[in-house]
Amino acid sequence: MLDRSSWRPHEFCSAVIPPGRGVRVVGDVHGDARAFAMACETDLFVVQLGDLTDYGRDSAEVLRLALRLLEQRRGIFLLGNHDHKLARALDGQDIRISAELAATLEQLDPALGEAALAAIRVAPAWLHWDATRMFVHGGFHTDMLDGPAPEVPLSHPKGALARALYGEPTGRTQANGYPERSLRWVDRIPVGLTVYCGHDRRSADGRPYIRRGQAGGTAVFVDTGAGKGGHLSWIDLPPAGSEP
Repeated sequence: MLDRSSWRPHEFCSAVIPPGRGVRVVGDVHGDARAFAMACETDLFVVQLGDLTDYGRDSAEVLRLALRLLEQRRGIFLLGNHDHKLARALDGQDIRISAELAATLEQLDPALGEAALAAIRVAPAWLHWDATRMFVHGGFHTDMLDGPAPEVPLSHPKGALARALYGEPTGRTQANGYPERSLRWVDRIPVGLTVYCGHDRRSADGRPYIRRGQAGGTAVFVDTGAGKGGHLSWIDLPPAGSEP
């Protein structure tokens, strides 16, 4: 186990992102294909933070764009809770189908559904880039400092995998029926590390929300409501080892 007081994850930093390439970090897309297509028009390596589908008008086209990024080795998407639930539905599991998920499933032909399921099965739950930056959908867990993300089962993930997909619930339910989420996990991010995440729309001004934790680390929330009445946001980062 690593000494988290002086965390240096050089042993398992990502080999997915080509050396010398900058990164475009893209927030939750939720079916906004037009905006996602614009985000993909870049020479930077695209890291999309999960939740590709549901809510927006064209989840099928979003999946096609994401699969094209993978095929062309121009980008990757992380596993979000909506992606995971879509995979479970495509796998034939007995789950509750929301109206949003039903609309997504109606858009998928068998070939696209098969390709999407295969890609989602291997999507990482989190991704380390260098000693100062990592990417995850829902939230940070200190166990993520111990190494790369393990394979996510098509069942109910636990521990760090659950945090990666769902954030940190308080155990209470909000008025809209969704679980209330805590940001206590931000206080556990070690000094020198910035975690780029989606899942929580915390922005008050339409821009990504930045929050610094008690341990000295930083979380950047890139979800600004695409597909849900907001818009898609992305952040361009310099290559690993470069000055920002």
